[in-house]
Amino acid sequence: MRLVVLLLFVYWLGSVDFARCESPTRPNILLAIADDWSYGHASAYGCPWVQTPSFDRVAREGLLFQNAYTPNAKCAPSRAIILTGRYSWQLEEAGNHMCYFPAKFGGYVERLAADGYFAGFTGKGWGPGIANDADGNRRAITGKAYSKKKAKPPTSKISNNDYAANFEDFLNDVPDGAPWVFWYGTTEPHRAYEYGSGVRMGKKTSDIDAVPGYWPDNETVRNDMLDYAVEVEHYDHHLGRILDALQAADQLDNTLIVATSDHGMPFPRAKGQAYDESNHIPMAIRWSAGIESPGRVVDDFVDFAGLAPTFLKAAGITQLGPIMQPTSGRDLFDVFQADGPIADRDHVLVGKERHDIGRPNRGGYPIRGIRKGDLLYLHNYATDRWPGGNPETGYLNCDGGATKTEVLQMRRSGAATTFWKLCFGKRPAEELYNVADDPDCINNLANNSGLADQLAELRQQMEDELKAQGDPRMFGNGDIFDRYEYTSPATAGFYERYMSGEKLPAGWVNPDDFETEPLD
Repeated sequence: MRLVVLLLFVYWLGSVDFARCESPTRPNILLAIADDWSYGHASAYGCPWVQTPSFDRVAREGLLFQNAYTPNAKCAPSRAIILTGRYSWQLEEAGNHMCYFPAKFGGYVERLAADGYFAGFTGKGWGPGIANDADGNRRAITGKAYSKKKAKPPTSKISNNDYAANFEDFLNDVPDGAPWVFWYGTTEPHRAYEYGSGVRMGKKTSDIDAVPGYWPDNETVRNDMLDYAVEVEHYDHHLGRILDALQAADQLDNTLIVATSDHGMPFPRAKGQAYDESNHIPMAIRWSAGIESPGRVVDDFVDFAGLAPTFLKAAGITQLGPIMQPTSGRDLFDVFQADGPIADRDHVLVGKERHDIGRPNRGGYPIRGIRKGDLLYLHNYATDRWPGGNPETGYLNCDGGATKTEVLQMRRSGAATTFWKLCFGKRPAEELYNVADDPDCINNLANNSGLADQLAELRQQMEDELKAQGDPRMFGNGDIFDRYEYTSPATAGFYERYMSGEKLPAGWVNPDDFETEPLD
């Protein structure tokens, strides 16, 4: 009990005040966020099949993070964490996907705009979902939309949004002398992909150094990975044009730039789950005025809840209300100014609630976990449910694509069942992985007697911190996340309506992904 009280005090203390930045001028703030891009898939991380010179530049001129995490690996809850500086289990409806964003939770873009920042975005901001104010009016939760400029995309499935040109339009609209905040959000590398586009554009399947052990290593999967790489590189190309525009406008050095992704790649066992491939994300930060000794590689653990307090502190915002509520995340200023590892940045919490629409009674798949050092501990709270969504509705928590279909067809044909079990099978209550030895998180060590003490310590630390953060699931009220409404009539009661014979296709799955026979 005393530990819980102490943790509550620490979180309260960290959220009360933001000291004014010592920089003589308030920085511009640019968040460059890809949609579904996994950690390690950048040339800065040594990846041979994804080339990201612009991300590499941000890392080279700033910081490259080796252990950056989103606490929740789905678009809407992950982006809500970024905006509010609070964990998804603290955000009520916004802890879910396809949700209503509670009006009482403000975001950093809105708070900066109220303090004189000019705010805008292009591409994908927060979502999917609805964010209205208390009067029912749509909120400019990521600022004014800039989307007029279009360009022919390199593949048929990539957006025609000329992200960089729209950013330049925004930059031209900024009033003289005003600081600005901009959200550059691509819809890439979210699915769908143009199959074979990677090879068509000169990539080779042999360039891929390793296929994760939970997918079959064949030409179908390797092509799917290369098609994903093309879309990552599209994000990076526009990031490079944005950096060039900032440099031409002499604003590069007074802009705090975060280049990252909302969560892992849209492949089975990655996006929407809680393994390292799910929550571990690429991140590089450049800020000439605020980062000491640029060019460093940071091994400290950080998470998305720290971005909003970092932006607000850099802007000198000392009072959050009434627009924003207290934040829970820890700002990154200690990392910006550190000359070595920070001892207490040794772990992050992860978890999820309801992501998809494919289960009975609006059910989600609740998980909480902690990644500390080399170990990842996960607790699955509803082991009778299917983690990837129900088979008969198409495993709706996994986007349709070549790899997903390949895994499902291999099980149906009898060619292999192991990949299906790893990607879609039911799970035990507890999972424990040594990520250093087992980066694919395949060998569950939860029953290893030699690790029993470590597992118990991780479970206790996770639960203590979640209780201090007010997580309803720690107090027996986690089912509240299943009772929150969906934002669209088309998704309300999806499972029951689909099973009764109503034609309700989900646009993000392939027709062949639905199971016609019941599975145990």
